Amino acid sequence: MNRFSSIFSQLLQLFPRVEFQHLVMITQAERHAKGFPCWSQFVSMLFCQLGRAHSLREISGGLRSCEGKLKHLGITAPSHSTLAYANEHRPWELYQQVFVKLFNRCRGQVKIGKKKFRFKNRLISMDSSTIDLCLEMFDWAKFRRTKGAIKLHLLLDHDGYLPSFAIITEGNVSDIKVARQFHFDPGTIVVDDRGYNDYALFGRWTAEGVYLVTRMKDNALYEVVGDKEVPKNRNILKDEMIELRGPKAIEKCPYPLRRIEVYDPEAEEVLVFLTNNLKLGATTIAAIYKERWQIEIFFKALKQNLKIKTFVGTSANAVKIQIWTALVAMLILRFLQLRSQFDWSLSNLVALLRMNLFTHRDLWAWLNKPFEIPPVPYEPEQLEFCLR
Repeated sequence: MNRFSSIFSQLLQLFPRVEFQHLVMITQAERHAKGFPCWSQFVSMLFCQLGRAHSLREISGGLRSCEGKLKHLGITAPSHSTLAYANEHRPWELYQQVFVKLFNRCRGQVKIGKKKFRFKNRLISMDSSTIDLCLEMFDWAKFRRTKGAIKLHLLLDHDGYLPSFAIITEGNVSDIKVARQFHFDPGTIVVDDRGYNDYALFGRWTAEGVYLVTRMKDNALYEVVGDKEVPKNRNILKDEMIELRGPKAIEKCPYPLRRIEVYDPEAEEVLVFLTNNLKLGATTIAAIYKERWQIEIFFKALKQNLKIKTFVGTSANAVKIQIWTALVAMLILRFLQLRSQFDWSLSNLVALLRMNLFTHRDLWAWLNKPFEIPPVPYEPEQLEFCLR
């Protein structure tokens, strides 16, 4: 009979301990640490996300209640004060590095099914989501005069809808300022909303061979320099070649762009798209922007299913650690969805996984057939001796 460790322990096998310790050494996360390793902190915070613990005491108490099952996790249950001190003082950059390593591993192991688009370019959505905070408790999170907040700036890879990278800032940091920090490979298509309209950024991306698809602002100044043929019966009203006008616009972006008008029959309005891709059809450009809605769905799923709207620590370091572990947990969940043969919805997967974290079953057998009764282990009968 094959004996398995807990499902939680099998999930942690996605993070090789040798690789994890290498990241600990790079970030010096265990500098001056005494008796509480970073691995125990990581497992505890991941349990906070997957087990949906609401406080440090629930994390500590939940792990202590399973003390006999923690052997395979390689930890002992920490006290809430020890975990609080670690979250406040150990660098959040460790969990950022763990996220990057896990993303590369998941992207290499999953097989993406039939793609929605025929083009081979990598499609990335870029957006941000604001998380409100109490200014009295989180006085470092500047947003408004009487309100605190942080922003999660995210890149979503549409191959599997995996979050590829994130930046966490205070709530008053503009989206464009963060967008300038991202760098993309040539040929990548970046889709974003009107909040990222910046002519200097458009010019830089065009020079680097990066394609953009966005909404055009109503007050944008431009000059039409050419027209492209409009497809019939596709709700495409105009497909124009334009040059930007306005104060220093031509200096910031000296490249021709495409302005595409599309009629949306559901909303009964005309949408105007802007792109520097001169090859794809106007209908495809409109479909690419519609696909941007997936990042909105991702933010909604992240906030509904994981611990990201309320926090177990009040320092900036503790908040960032919790958000990065939430993103790590979301990567795990998406990886399980892509590998599973069962048609999981994310909410059902999170709920049932929470109930079975410390169940000793084969993870992949449970994932493919979650409602099947596990086989009864074979127990050989004891031979009887006839003693006279």
